[in-house]
Amino acid sequence: MSEVKQDSSEFEITQESIDKLSTAYQQIHGQISKVIVGQDEVIEQLLIALFSRGHCLLEGVPGLAKTLMISTLAQTLSMSFSRIQFTPDLMP
Repeated sequence: MSEVKQDSSEFEITQESIDKLSTAYQQIHGQISKVIVGQDEVIEQLLIALFSRGHCLLEGVPGLAKTLMISTLAQTLSMSFSRIQFTPDLMP
């Protein structure tokens, strides 16, 4: 495995960066909450993954607004959205 060295100044935490993150979180959460009701914990975890540059896999039974949540997030951030649906017949 290769080592990745990163400049530590890139990760410097300042009060200004905390304030910007908090403001961005509140604005994005507010916009998504206008469309998605009752899924605050999922929205919070989704935004944590987004802000930490991580990945997120949404699983659940039909009707929980998973697709709507992600399309709303994409629209809020002026991003494109496409969907891949996995079904048992797609398994090798």
